[in-house]
Amino acid sequence: MTAAEVAELIRPRRLRPGDRVAVVAPSGPVAPERLASGLDTLRGWGLDPVTAPHVHTGHGTLGHLAAADEARARDLQEAWCDPSVTAVFAARGGYGAQRMVDLLDWEALRAAVPKPLIGFSDVTVLHEAFAVRAGVTSLHGPSVAAQALSQDEPTREHLRRTLFAPETVRTLASASVRPLVPGRARGVTLGGCLTLLAAELGTPRARPGAAGGLLLLEDTGEPPYRIDRALTQLLRAGWLDGVAGIVLGSWARCGPYERLREVLADRLGGLGVPVVEEFGFGHGDSALTVPLGVPAELDASAGTLICAIPALL
Repeated sequence: MTAAEVAELIRPRRLRPGDRVAVVAPSGPVAPERLASGLDTLRGWGLDPVTAPHVHTGHGTLGHLAAADEARARDLQEAWCDPSVTAVFAARGGYGAQRMVDLLDWEALRAAVPKPLIGFSDVTVLHEAFAVRAGVTSLHGPSVAAQALSQDEPTREHLRRTLFAPETVRTLASASVRPLVPGRARGVTLGGCLTLLAAELGTPRARPGAAGGLLLLEDTGEPPYRIDRALTQLLRAGWLDGVAGIVLGSWARCGPYERLREVLADRLGGLGVPVVEEFGFGHGDSALTVPLGVPAELDASAGTLICAIPALL
């Protein structure tokens, strides 16, 4: 299923004060103090957040996981299928979504009322799965325990407006954005963390390519040669064939940016499509919330990504 073929994804409804929302940990363990701060933010918006059973537990033997694969999958599925829950927030990223995504009952998830899924980093696996397997849009935005959500007001406000008044944030832009390759392109937004997209290649029900899409890419803690390797993997697999345009976000702790920029230009500049850099989403200190699965127009020269429709109904 290409990006063009998922252009008609289902958009969940927007949030309203008083809504009950679930916080799950599909990947790594959560720092209690950061989780508490994020929950306070949600309550400040008039939401009623409830945490899934295994957000607070820990795996035991595998410390990089929030809980056993089956437990994390069960938490996500129960939250999604609960009719009283109107949105599902990831507590954090880390690692682990790949281990549990195939344990989910996708027939049951498709039958449930769709709702916003919010997260980034390792949640990229779930963004892709909900688009391809369930036909639902999602939001690449800060997780509940993300430092940016608790410490950066623009990050909080952009997520809040996306959830409650999505028509007010159809135009996305960043003060730091600049064109790597100028031009304009239209397509359906997709993507997220580069290393997770590369790791998804060849897995069951993975999206076969980004053709017709506006591809978002960002990452953290990967030196330039590893970014090179992941991009080369996507190129060799043909996954980038026919991509309409590329939006590059933050690359926190990925080495000197000028070295990284050389890699990005070398690997992506020859695709013949518009590319913007430093768009301000991902693992940076401040992060935009970007809808995934909606038609949009990228103007690399102007540094804007304009959604044709609001992220939520």
